[in-house]
Amino acid sequence: MPRHLLIVNPISGTHSKRGLAERISARLAKAGIDVDTYVTAGPGDATRRVREAVDAREYDAVLACGGDGTVNEVARAMSHAPIPIGIIPSGSGNGLARHIVIPVDPMRALDAIIAGEVRECDYATVNGREFFCTFGMGFDAAVSDRFAASGKRGRMSYVRSTIVEFTRYRPVHYVIETPDVTLHRDAFLVAVCNASQYGNNAFIAPYASITDGLLDVVIVHKADALRTMLLGVDMMTGLLGHNRLVETLRVPRLTIKRDPGPAHIDGEPVGDLGAHLDVECVHGGLKIFVEKDKAPFRPIVSPLEYYIGSMSDTLHIK
Repeated sequence: MPRHLLIVNPISGTHSKRGLAERISARLAKAGIDVDTYVTAGPGDATRRVREAVDAREYDAVLACGGDGTVNEVARAMSHAPIPIGIIPSGSGNGLARHIVIPVDPMRALDAIIAGEVRECDYATVNGREFFCTFGMGFDAAVSDRFAASGKRGRMSYVRSTIVEFTRYRPVHYVIETPDVTLHRDAFLVAVCNASQYGNNAFIAPYASITDGLLDVVIVHKADALRTMLLGVDMMTGLLGHNRLVETLRVPRLTIKRDPGPAHIDGEPVGDLGAHLDVECVHGGLKIFVEKDKAPFRPIVSPLEYYIGSMSDTLHIK
């Protein structure tokens, strides 16, 4: 019988996790999968436990039940591991799960794990530190700092943090060096994206792929208040790549030089990573359970269809 380790973050997202681990274990047991559950006690705990499990070769897979921060902690211990990670979304944004079209309802997300379809996916590093969705500097990092400091989760809290930060943030100068070009830009934000979105269907890099060995580097310039705020509309509809305030590069690696300042990794603030940042894509370095025959969403094609599907998942409509 396959044996999986289930990592549960009890404080991710906005909904109670009471009884969730038991429901997950019962559903997987019916499918012939044995589950050991570990509930995290704080930051870094998931990485430590998963690293122990991977080194001991105790399990056939590790399942991350939480948000993007939990997925990051689990996946950091599984780069180049021989076993896959399964994502059970229960956070606020769930960016990586949404990118690979895993249902945001935790019980429906188990279908991919039970089916056993595994894909070798990319991840990236910044100064040696792994990220799996996005690494950002500038305005979005300042918002992440404020959002974390507020102590409140959920979309409305994030919107409030965004509005407050928007009134005070000023562009920063960046030098971006790639294998083909060096750019000097005064930018509102710079995001380096392995996956297409921050979470909550906010598509910062609508055409990003986690299997192409490349990173989408998104440079956003600030304009007047109205045009800058309309960036948010384009982001939520998957049209950001057509906005004149946005530049996008697609590269396997890059170096970013800037004045020290805040940054975020997979939506979690990480403070100041320094003035010199080396970023690199690691091609095919992470095995992930995916839903069979479902390609990553391309919002430019049919955003309405995708939002209807997301609402159905959230409302448990079948």
